[in-house]
Amino acid sequence: MRKLLSLFLFTLFVSTSLFAQLNRDQYLKLESALGEGSFFNGHLSGFMLYDLDSQTVLYEKNSHQRFIPASTTKLFTLFSSLIVLNDSTQTLRYVTEGNRIKIWGSGDPSWKYKDFYQPAIEALIAPYEQVIFSDANMMSPAFGYGWQWDDYYYNYSAERSSLPIYGNLVHVKKVGNAPTVFPPSFQADVFPTNRTIREVERDFHSNKFYYNPNNFRGREEFIPFISSPELFIKLASDATGKNWAYQSDSLPAIHQEWRGAPLFPILKEMMLESDNFLAEQLMLMVSDRLFQRLDTERAIEYMLKTYLYDLPDEPQWVDGSGLSRHDLFTPRTMVALFEKIYRMVPDQQLFELLPAGGKVGTLENSYKADQPYIFAKTGTMSNNHSLVGLIKGKSGRYYCFAFMNSNYPWKASEVRREMEKVMLMLREMI
Repeated sequence: MRKLLSLFLFTLFVSTSLFAQLNRDQYLKLESALGEGSFFNGHLSGFMLYDLDSQTVLYEKNSHQRFIPASTTKLFTLFSSLIVLNDSTQTLRYVTEGNRIKIWGSGDPSWKYKDFYQPAIEALIAPYEQVIFSDANMMSPAFGYGWQWDDYYYNYSAERSSLPIYGNLVHVKKVGNAPTVFPPSFQADVFPTNRTIREVERDFHSNKFYYNPNNFRGREEFIPFISSPELFIKLASDATGKNWAYQSDSLPAIHQEWRGAPLFPILKEMMLESDNFLAEQLMLMVSDRLFQRLDTERAIEYMLKTYLYDLPDEPQWVDGSGLSRHDLFTPRTMVALFEKIYRMVPDQQLFELLPAGGKVGTLENSYKADQPYIFAKTGTMSNNHSLVGLIKGKSGRYYCFAFMNSNYPWKASEVRREMEKVMLMLREMI
């Protein structure tokens, strides 16, 4: 029996090892597609293909090199959120004193933002005559380290704050040749201009908004506003019908905490639509849960020293969204991170979180096929484009990959087209 068992295990090992390898012709095809003389040889490009079943690297090219990951950074945020936050958001902390309630935000982004389940803040404060708000627990600045300054009026660069409302965005609708904005309290600060602009643009230093009636298109629906304690208490007062006041008090050791909204819809929106604001607020909530203070840098340090200490190459990770050019990861680190997520998240939930080629999310218009074969997080900023996730081969099996590109002089659409050729070829191989 021992001999038969040994023979069976040996046969299983050999067959698994053979199944997990590319043959010579397949290897040479990938070398030709990614190596010297290929499109990807004209810039820094890295690739890794990994068999999740046999835990074997099938192919790699420059997988040790560091790349600017852009929004694939959100995979780090996803992992951290799943580990620390569990199933719900961390909305706020509070203390009560007679007819007063004092509130410290915990980073929850859902209040009046998109179609998320709404935390019942009005119900929480209803029994109290006075609402005091403090942001003394907010340690991270409104903008992350290494963000581009001239992104300030694009919706993907909304400010971080301890208790956001409306996603820290002004909603713009075109009515005739003029914009109508929401919340309506901003309408008085919308002015016409003769400048040759086609959308509403915000002043760099203030919440004043400008549009040209002759050129206004109204295609940009959301514009970030500059957050401040004074503006927040005005918006919160308008939204709840209660008078809020600001007082920068430290969070006392003895207090109550309130968890407000289901976490999964926020994670799903962050991943499918690559929502930077959600990613940043998620890392603030992670920090709040860990340290009772909103400090993204400290939360990242904690995750790297605990749950992510064993990644093959130490990441340079500085924000939740990937807006920073200081983020630097290697393809093999991205694969190792994705494997952690893959082992932790049930398959059905994982596929709900990942954009699918030709179907949903940021891959809706690329990697099209009769049946989706790419399920992955995208990451794009000028001169950088990456894709990390799963590829389904013609065998029906799933493999993990990381495909990262930096320092190219072409449009990202051209890089995506060439990547798609490689992935289609790979699908036929595996």
